[in-house]
Amino acid sequence: MNSKKITKNDLIDLIRQDTGHEKRVVQEVFDSLLENIKNTLKEGDTIELRRFGTFDLRLRQSRQKARNPKTGEQLSIPSHYVVVFRSGQELKKAVWELPIKEN
Repeated sequence: MNSKKITKNDLIDLIRQDTGHEKRVVQEVFDSLLENIKNTLKEGDTIELRRFGTFDLRLRQSRQKARNPKTGEQLSIPSHYVVVFRSGQELKKAVWELPIKEN
């Protein structure tokens, strides 16, 4: 698939074009959204965006036999949380129906 990377600035520009709002205002709202998502997850809560997807936390168990790939040093990694995203039905369907591009 021929894809390009879309940055935060690209998304802000797209939203600005769609809404006609000033870029500064769109950027403030976008930054606030991201900050609220982060803070909500830090509190241990789940974020459900209907028809889009769900952000949640998953506990990764500690591991005693991890290895640093650069040095080969054995490490132990403590238990920690990671963010997981589960796409909603509408997003799954939109991606499922993408045409296959031959290289």
